[in-house]
Parts: sequence; structure tokens; C-alpha cells
Amino acid sequence: MFLIDALTHSQFFLLLATGLLGLLVGSFLNVVIHRLPIIMQRDWQSQCDEMNGLSNSQSTETFSLSHPRSRCPHCGHAISALENIPVLSFLMLRGRCKQCKSKISLRYPLIEVLTATLSIVVAWYFGFTIACAAALLMTWALIALTFIDVDHQLLPDTITLPLLWLGLLFNLFGTFTSLHSAVIGAIAGYLSLWLVFHGFKLLTGKEGIGYGDFKLLAALGAWLGWQFLPAIVLLSSLVGAVVGICLMLLKKEQQEEAIPFGPYLAAAGWLALLWGEALNQWYLSLAGLA
Repeated sequence: MFLIDALTHSQFFLLLATGLLGLLVGSFLNVVIHRLPIIMQRDWQSQCDEMNGLSNSQSTETFSLSHPRSRCPHCGHAISALENIPVLSFLMLRGRCKQCKSKISLRYPLIEVLTATLSIVVAWYFGFTIACAAALLMTWALIALTFIDVDHQLLPDTITLPLLWLGLLFNLFGTFTSLHSAVIGAIAGYLSLWLVFHGFKLLTGKEGIGYGDFKLLAALGAWLGWQFLPAIVLLSSLVGAVVGICLMLLKKEQQEEAIPFGPYLAAAGWLALLWGEALNQWYLSLAGLA
């Protein structure tokens, strides 16, 4: 009861607790971002082997989000609990493996700090409420999806689909929008990008967007309602176009290189979660409707 009272009545304590939780979750998200695509690849390979009547070519060692323990990719040194404290361990080890002194990627502590920072912003905005807990789950899922898509151009169903159903579940009680708006948002989010995909393919013969993007926008629609979808699509498209043009100018020889769209959708969706009304006003004024 003391903990609940402190979280309810002390904003400082709420933000501090949320920040520490965000650091721990960020450490776990690093594992998800690294391991989930590998797990999916192994599952696909096993299914292909089974369909082709081949023996399983994968290692018999269990590989999951929890097993085996995290190891240094250079020397195989098993990382102890003291070496796995978010941010602090990186600083204490000076960004190097304790065993072989190889550099540890700076991205690991950055993701932990990013997760903590965004979590604090969510707690500051929503306070100690059910909406805050829901928004934290959405934020953490979007962070994982963003970096997986950057690395592999992949938005796993194991994250996007539960995210969609969670949005509908929370809005069953009107947490962010009405259930009616959420259901229409999920349908409209999926169908809008599905139509863009098939229209672009019909005109060019190429696939300009992935199916994971359909599901992610459907999930955002389920969380926020159909009213925010135009602003989300417009903002993510503008940012994606600017980044794409910059990359083409910097790498002229790689103009055909695919650019993941998921991170821009995720960023726009997170902004709409907190400042959706302002985004809508911006969108309407841009369109000359306000």
C-alpha cells in the first residue's frame, strides 16, 4: 500500500520508479532485438527442412530469449549479473568486454537510456493510471519493432499482432478511444497500406512496402482510433521521404536499397499517443481544413 500511495501522490517517485523500470526493460529489449530474428530464422529453417524431408540442420542447443546466457560475441565470455546492470556496467567496464577487452556496442546502453527516457515521458504525461501502464507496454513494443526493422527490415508478428489485440483490449474500456473507433482504426490501418502496396505493385511491378507495416499501422489504429491515422501516415511518410532522399544523396550507388518504414510509423504512432490532438490540428491546417 505504501508503494501505491507513493506512486499515486509523488510525481518524483513515480518518474524515478518508471525510469529505473525503463532501464531494466531496455536491457531486456536488447535481448529481444538481437535474439528474436535469430529465433524466427531458425524456426523458418526447421519448417523448410521438414517440408523438404531433410533432417533438422539446426543446433540442438536451446535458443530462446532466456537461454543461453548472454555472451561476448568475440570470446564467448558468459556475462555475469554484475556485468549486466543497465548502463552502469557499460560505464564500469568502459565499454569493453571484461575478458577479451573487445568493444561493446554503444547501442546497448543507448537503447536502455532511450527506453528509460520515453518511459519517464509517458509516466509524466499519464500519471499513475491504467493508461500509463498501457502506454508503457505500447512504447516498449514500438522500440523493439523499430530496431528489429532497422537491422533486418522485419516487423515480427509475435510483437505486432499481440500489440494490435492489446490495443483493442484496452479500448474495450475506453482507455484511449472508443472500441468502435479502435476497431475501425485497426481495419482502416491495415487496408490503407494494403491498397498502397497493391497499387504500387500494379504500377511498378515492385513491392514498395512490407506486410509487417500493414499490421503495425493496424495496431496503431487499434490503440488510438481511426481519427489519428491520416496524421500518423503523413508524418511518417514525410520523415521517411526526407531520410530516404538524404541516404540517396549520400550513397548514390545504392539508390535501390530498401529503407524500413516501420521506425517512422512507430515514431509517429508514439507521438500521436501523447500529442495526437496537436498532430491532428497540424494535419488539418496543412490540408487547409482548419
